[in-house]
Amino acid sequence: MTTDFTEALLSADRPVVMEIKPADGNGTDLLGGRPVAEVVAAYERAGAPCLSVVTGRWFGGDEQLLAEVAGRTRLPLLRKDFVTRTAHISRSRELGASAVLLTARLLTRDSLRALAEECLRQGLTPFVEVSDAHQAAAVPFGTESVVAVANKDITDRERGPADPPAGTALLPAVRATGTRCPVSASGIASPAQAAGLLRAGFAGLLIGTALLRGGHPDDWLAELDRIRHEPAVRT
Repeated sequence: MTTDFTEALLSADRPVVMEIKPADGNGTDLLGGRPVAEVVAAYERAGAPCLSVVTGRWFGGDEQLLAEVAGRTRLPLLRKDFVTRTAHISRSRELGASAVLLTARLLTRDSLRALAEECLRQGLTPFVEVSDAHQAAAVPFGTESVVAVANKDITDRERGPADPPAGTALLPAVRATGTRCPVSASGIASPAQAAGLLRAGFAGLLIGTALLRGGHPDDWLAELDRIRHEPAVRT
């Protein structure tokens, strides 16, 4: 079970973790009255290899949202929340998660190790999010984890600006963890930006707000495909 999430992302034609969250960091509604079932179905039609489900209350989520999504899809699910105790790992598994977000910025080195170890013991993938090279150097069990670069600051509830291109500078530090699956997470605004991150060497992307605001993820992702497959321009 530990490989479900990682393998699904690595083998996908569109290596995008598509996110379900009721609101952005400023409290703006992202679902627009759409039922969760409709969003899940749209993501499945768009070829999502796996989904991220935000259960954090700052973004309008809760545990029931994860349970509902798990009841409507067989895709591997990431629980995205402030996970700080091993009991949260057990609960995530009960609710149907295949992976759990561990935010290195919010955890001590010992806590991060204990939580990642518990994820692996329970058959879940640690999805470790880092903000700098120091945090990347502290990632435990890197070969068995997804390691993601956070493009927004979680300490201000992701209300500030994002700078995904700057995250490419962290790729060497992320690869040094041993992960097979470096991911650029959040704040990815356009298909062109997404394509650039994949070309830079990220194996996957986590995108929520841009897909939810657009209302039609197929169109956004089709544009990503078009840009990705354009011939490289020679100078």
